Amino acid sequence: MTSTNSASTPTSTPANADGSAGPAVKPAAKDPWDLPDVSDLVVGVLGGTGDQGRGLAYRLAKAGQKVIIGSRAAERAQKAAVELGLGIEGADNAECARRSDVVIVAVPWDGHAKTLESLRDELAGKLVVDCVNPLGFDKKGAYALKPEEGSAAEQAAVLLPDSRVTAAFHHLSAVLLQDASIEEIDTDVMVLGESRADTDLVQALAGRIPGLRGVFAGRLRNAHQVESLVANLISVNRRYKAHAGLRVTDV
Repeated sequence: MTSTNSASTPTSTPANADGSAGPAVKPAAKDPWDLPDVSDLVVGVLGGTGDQGRGLAYRLAKAGQKVIIGSRAAERAQKAAVELGLGIEGADNAECARRSDVVIVAVPWDGHAKTLESLRDELAGKLVVDCVNPLGFDKKGAYALKPEEGSAAEQAAVLLPDSRVTAAFHHLSAVLLQDASIEEIDTDVMVLGESRADTDLVQALAGRIPGLRGVFAGRLRNAHQVESLVANLISVNRRYKAHAGLRVTDV
C-alpha cells in the first residue's frame, strides 16, 4: 500500500464556471456607510465652555451620548455642565481627557499647542478629534493661518504621538449648535485621519446629531484647506446674515 503525505498534496486552484482555473475571488469592498455603533463611547470636549465646545456637547448629549466638558478651571466646566443639563458633567481638562474614550479639541487656536502639550499623558491611547481653525482677523475680515506643521490637526498629531488624531467638526455654526429650537442641522462634517477605523468612528459620532453626516475627506495632510475654508464661510455669513454650512453632493 502506498501512503499519501497530505502536506505534499497540491492546493487546488479555484475554477471558473467553464472548469478552467481562475483567480481567487476577492472579498466584497466594505460599504463606506457601514459605520460602527458609538453610542456607548464617552465623549470629552476640551474647551467645552466656549461657544463651539458648548454647542457640540449639547448636541451630542441630546442625541444620547455621555459627554464630559473640560476647562482649565473645573468650576467653570461644572457650571457650564449644569447650565446645559442632559447629564453632561464638567471637569478640569486633565480629568476630562482621562475619563473619555473620544476627546474633541475645541480650544482657541492661540491655546491649542499649550493645552495639548500639557495633556499628552492623559490623551495617550485616546481618539482625538481636532476641530480647531487657525484664523487671523483684520479690518478685511477673517483669513487662514498656516501652522508650521501644516494645520492644527497635524500640529496635534506631532504633539500627541501616542494618540490617534483625526480632524472634524470645523464648519459647524456655534449659534445653530446651541439653539435648542433647531431640531436638525443641515450640514456635512468633513472627517480626516490616517486610520479608516478611526475616521469611521468619527463619522458615526457626527451622524448621531440629527441632520449631520460625516464624510471622509482624506488624510491629515489635507486638513489645512478644510480648516481654512472657515474663513470663507465667515465671509458668506457676514454678507448674507446666515449660518452657512457645507453639503457634499453625489455621495
